[in-house]
Amino acid sequence: MGLKTFKGGVHPYDGKELSKEKPIKDLLPQGEMVYPLSQHIGAPAVACVSVGDTVLRGQKIADAGGFVSAPIFSSVSGTIKAIEPRRVPTGDMVNSIVIESDGKFIEKGFEGCEDYTKLSKEELIKKIQEAGIVGMGGAGFPTHVKLSPNNPENIEFIIANCAECEPYLTSDYRSMVEEPEKLITGMKIILQLFPKAKGLLGIEDNKSDVIESLSKLCEKEPRLEVVPLMTKYPQGGERQLIKACTGREINSKKLPADAGCIVDNVATINAVYTAVVEGKPVMDRIFTITGDAIMEPRNFRICIGTSYKEILEAAEGYVREPQKLISGGPMMGFALMDVNVPTTKTSGALVALSEDEVSKYETTACINCGRCVEACPENLIPSRLSKFSDHGDKEQFEKWYGLECIECGSCSFACPARKPLAQAIKTMKKMVLADKRKK
Repeated sequence: MGLKTFKGGVHPYDGKELSKEKPIKDLLPQGEMVYPLSQHIGAPAVACVSVGDTVLRGQKIADAGGFVSAPIFSSVSGTIKAIEPRRVPTGDMVNSIVIESDGKFIEKGFEGCEDYTKLSKEELIKKIQEAGIVGMGGAGFPTHVKLSPNNPENIEFIIANCAECEPYLTSDYRSMVEEPEKLITGMKIILQLFPKAKGLLGIEDNKSDVIESLSKLCEKEPRLEVVPLMTKYPQGGERQLIKACTGREINSKKLPADAGCIVDNVATINAVYTAVVEGKPVMDRIFTITGDAIMEPRNFRICIGTSYKEILEAAEGYVREPQKLISGGPMMGFALMDVNVPTTKTSGALVALSEDEVSKYETTACINCGRCVEACPENLIPSRLSKFSDHGDKEQFEKWYGLECIECGSCSFACPARKPLAQAIKTMKKMVLADKRKK
């Protein structure tokens, strides 16, 4: 049987060999910790502590600001130093809780669960909600909302996004190598919410060792199945993963639940395990620091709120001065202005590159070669959409399905004219959506 995949996509250099074989190492922060109150899609969290308060590791410091929101917990013990706007990785100033760590990491007591199978659906959702779990692959959508669809009886597939298709990133890979039981148990917990569903673990074939080990763990689990996928970017995109694993399709007007699917990435599913089995909220995550400018590429287990600078220092700094710093992967991540910013629940990587190849490209005229069309996983015509963006033609942009763009960057990567197609489309998409919100 051939590997499953989707139409389109590209094959960038993956760079994973830099950190793939580096085991996860615990990194205990030494300095000031910063917790932005907006770390997720939806309403910002609301601080429930005051300046001068003493807090423990695992103590709630901010309540959810609504149903589509998530609480925030301290990952260290220490004292509340300030509640004030701080710079975040995207460059925005966001109201944040600042904690001066005492370096002791004294934990609040946690109540685990010996047998999660005895918990009701309502109890499971409550534990997930109270733990502050959000989509930790980058989207940041509150997980308790995702696991509470309007028609839960229609959910047929729970898909674990084990693809990690972004170049350079290896945090999910190391997690699956070192802690596979967490992923399997986390999947079984989610499946308990949907009795009719089957669990699919979509894994790219460049992780053959993980495919083999997880397949063995699933041998006696009739509701779990490993789905080997072709190694191709963006194989881990939500729509592409659903298409590859189930053959079903969705667009921007539909949710995965409309196709009977729910998709979560490895870090999120592991957080479900930690919340339900160990009774612990989201305090830590696995983080990759890599790139040819990093002295010692590593995979760390970091305390959320640790600065990028401190992680960089733990990786022995730079082997050469980087021209480009990226938060996340090089395809869908974003450039960092400064490493003096905090990690959040959705921070998965820092990539430091000695050469900024993109800035050296000279853009030339479109030659109508169609490579962007071949690469687009949504079957769009990126060159045409980019032209509509350049001309400010919102009507034609929407008519030609510009809102279906998933902003993966495959078109820009494939373009021989080096045109910034994805950036132009993304800009116009934001403008069209802003107009719709006003109306």
